[in-house]
Amino acid sequence: MIHIVFQEADIEVLKKAQELDESLAGDVRIVRDDFAVGPIQNIYETEGYQARRDYWKTQIDYSPYNTEDLMHMVDDRLMVHNLKRSLDEDAKEEAWIWMGQNQHDVCGYYWLISQLKDYQGRISVLYLNNLPFINDKGQIFYPNSLHQILPKEFLKAKKLSRKVTLSEFEVDPDEWQKLMDENGAIRILEGGKKIVSKEADFYDKDILAGLTKEAQKGNRALQSILSKMKIKTGDVTLLNRMKVLAEEGLIELTGEPSKGWKEFDVKLKSATPTETEITTEANIQ
Repeated sequence: MIHIVFQEADIEVLKKAQELDESLAGDVRIVRDDFAVGPIQNIYETEGYQARRDYWKTQIDYSPYNTEDLMHMVDDRLMVHNLKRSLDEDAKEEAWIWMGQNQHDVCGYYWLISQLKDYQGRISVLYLNNLPFINDKGQIFYPNSLHQILPKEFLKAKKLSRKVTLSEFEVDPDEWQKLMDENGAIRILEGGKKIVSKEADFYDKDILAGLTKEAQKGNRALQSILSKMKIKTGDVTLLNRMKVLAEEGLIELTGEPSKGWKEFDVKLKSATPTETEITTEANIQ
């Protein structure tokens, strides 16, 4: 059995679950790209693939992360190639796709499933869609990501496994094609597997709500923003939107983000006097 996840943190918790349940034994592989942001038009073609790599290079260059290391690490096309090879070499091999209720996982699922139609009957999906689990305090909660579940709770989660239907192999690639044609800057999950395209400024309100008039180090500012966000995205995406907001004069960003999360400060732009305020002040004088 081959397990496929979409977030790095999912790997560790799934491997711990495998130690508790031999029936979950199998190779764990990951789709690393976040298909919920950035260009996806013609993504399976050379031109579209290159446009997406160019997008990420620009985004990562502005961040503290090492661009070369990350760009080398994210090679999901190779992962799919190796997955197909494993399925071709062993007719009994199957793949389980583990998907949390968030746009990152669901977009990754759409990107992946559109390439696996030839393996219908051997691909299963486990979607944590509005399902209750028990957390480490013994309380019921509804996880939106796989890694939020305790390893022992995977014994319950595995019961959700079901084959991807022939109908889904028809409908889901069509839905992904629609999203590729829209080529929105941002994609969010509205419920079920419904993904909706949004404009590039979708997260700006969250950034502005998380900042104050007092300067904060980048790491602290991002922690504040992410803690308040209902729909979350990656730190690189937020940082690059901060850059745009600074260019638009809505926030102040000083320092060099590419050198580290603590190497820049960010705050709300100090309010400038309006024309009315200036006129009123002049009349008073």
